[in-house]
Amino acid sequence: MGRTRLALTALMAAGLLTTAVPAANAAATVAPRIDLKVLVLDDGGSAVGAIVAELKNTGVPYQTVELAAQGRPVINAAFLSDTVGGRPRAKFQGVVAPNEIPFGSADAPEQAALATYEKTFGIRQVDAYTWAHPEVGIDYTDQNGGWSGVLDGVKSQVTAAGKAGPFGYLDGPLTFEDNDPAVPESYGYAGHPRDGFTSYLDAPTGGTLLGQYAHDGRSELVVTFAYNQYQEQFQALAKGMVEWVTQGVHLGQSRNYFTVHVDDVFAPDSRWDSVHNCTPGDFDCPDGGATNPDIRMTAADAVYAAQWEQANGFTLDMVFNAGAGEEWKSENGGTDALATQLLADKTKYRWVNHTYTHEFLGCVQDNTVVPWQCKKNADGSTQWMSRADISAQISQNNTWAAQKGLPVDKSELVTGEHSGMRVLPQQPDDNPNLAGALADNGVKWTGSDASREPDQRAVGAAQTVPRHPMNVYYNVGKAAEMTDEYNWLYTSKADGGSGVCENNPASTCMTAPLDTATGYQSYIVPREARTALSHVLWNDPRPHYVHQSNLAEERILYPVLDKVLGDYKALYADSAPIVNLREKDAGTELSRRASWDKALASGSVTAYRIGDTVTVQAPKGVAAPITAPEGTRKQLLLGTTAFGTPYAGQRSDWSSPELLQSAITLKLPA
Repeated sequence: MGRTRLALTALMAAGLLTTAVPAANAAATVAPRIDLKVLVLDDGGSAVGAIVAELKNTGVPYQTVELAAQGRPVINAAFLSDTVGGRPRAKFQGVVAPNEIPFGSADAPEQAALATYEKTFGIRQVDAYTWAHPEVGIDYTDQNGGWSGVLDGVKSQVTAAGKAGPFGYLDGPLTFEDNDPAVPESYGYAGHPRDGFTSYLDAPTGGTLLGQYAHDGRSELVVTFAYNQYQEQFQALAKGMVEWVTQGVHLGQSRNYFTVHVDDVFAPDSRWDSVHNCTPGDFDCPDGGATNPDIRMTAADAVYAAQWEQANGFTLDMVFNAGAGEEWKSENGGTDALATQLLADKTKYRWVNHTYTHEFLGCVQDNTVVPWQCKKNADGSTQWMSRADISAQISQNNTWAAQKGLPVDKSELVTGEHSGMRVLPQQPDDNPNLAGALADNGVKWTGSDASREPDQRAVGAAQTVPRHPMNVYYNVGKAAEMTDEYNWLYTSKADGGSGVCENNPASTCMTAPLDTATGYQSYIVPREARTALSHVLWNDPRPHYVHQSNLAEERILYPVLDKVLGDYKALYADSAPIVNLREKDAGTELSRRASWDKALASGSVTAYRIGDTVTVQAPKGVAAPITAPEGTRKQLLLGTTAFGTPYAGQRSDWSSPELLQSAITLKLPA
């Protein structure tokens, strides 16, 4: 009886049960079904491409129509809507268009069909990039704030309406990138809002650069500056653009992630040789300065690390080699003040197994040639490190950690140099013994190099967790050393560098070497902080990695981290804090996304909204990412519960049907 009453209540709320009405008025009493998918009208431009990248990155389903493609679908009433079970259905919850007239003329039949659709179902449209003019609700005359030009370095301001609406997660001013003063990077128009236009982002002139234009029963988000998906100003605004066009209810979710792995903890790192331009111990450094002292943190460095964490509310992941530390201790009088201090503060960090002595876990290396090669057996097959030896490297580190009371999660691992996994060109395959050794030790997540393999993949039963390398090198402890090596890598031979940047299509040479006394702070720090912040703003859970040497001596990592965190806090509101995941949680996030993307690609996800009820069906075992407003509740077998967790003014979560349910049902707030 109770379940029947609940079902009747739900049907009435959804508009499925009504009093008898004449057939001619039936449609007016039935709430339409709005499918949770975005229509993208693509002109091939960077602005539409940037929004598509955000939709994909967030996990929002979308359908693209290439406007210039022959044989493309005709955008008419039948394409946009139909009827399902007697209920009107809008096939798309929002529209992304290159501009306000994607079909070239306001009188074009497709333009008229799109406008009618948006009016009928209350669907919003993003005009990805247009100029300031009355047809989009903006007065462009000079006396009313009209302006056009390069926006590089311009400081714009999110308005009160923007903060109260879709951009409430932004707090401070938004400065347009200016990475190279000699190259224009962004262009735009500003003008005074007319009736019906609400500015969300103001230019210094007082004119608007982005806002909502409500007219003729339609709503358009008008953007009057050019951008691409890699620019910070777009990345900061992208989340709000998605929330606006979907009206705050959509599949997919977005967070701002930042995790920093500090590799080689307890071990020393070799030092860059500025005379021979190589690192002693490397295979290509036969004449390197063997007398150069290695770089290793001190107890004072450990004290500073703990203090820095507390001051910044940020946890570092200590990726440790206990055996390398024990070897150092035995060679240096039998005591280790660094280990003593780190162990005293062990609960202040997260700890990740980096193997006992940082051995290379792949093929047996032939170091007599440069570059090194894999040694071969008599039959021509590759010689591999054995499963037993790999397993010992993992288990011995875990045993030491247990003896010292380190809070280690045995499911997590980062092998030395990400070894054991394929390394091109010398080792094109994983060590076939690696997967078994991981299984022997209960490893489910193992770090990989995102610069080589950006996507997660399986290694036996384990999954990789790609990590972003930060351009603060493992073999430097001082700013001048870092700058010297940077110069070697990024200047031409004519300027005294290696010339590597001249022959690598993925690299660019600097116009001149940096001053070793000032180049780190003036050039390298802002550049590396900008790269890391781009990852943070792009919903990227992949950890970043550096080395213990960067926390030693001049502690050159901290200026980079301080700038990343400082720039973030200056821009974002407290409602959108940085999410600092441990390795297994980053791996879980990536794994869920892969399953979700596969389900979307196969067309096996159904999601729609009817009135204040959202229904989501996904393949069994696939969690669905959903974002909804504060106050949304999830239907249980009996009753409801608050949905998701709060972030950036919304609620979101990876969700699955409850017990005895085949679909996820959410109740939106009134």
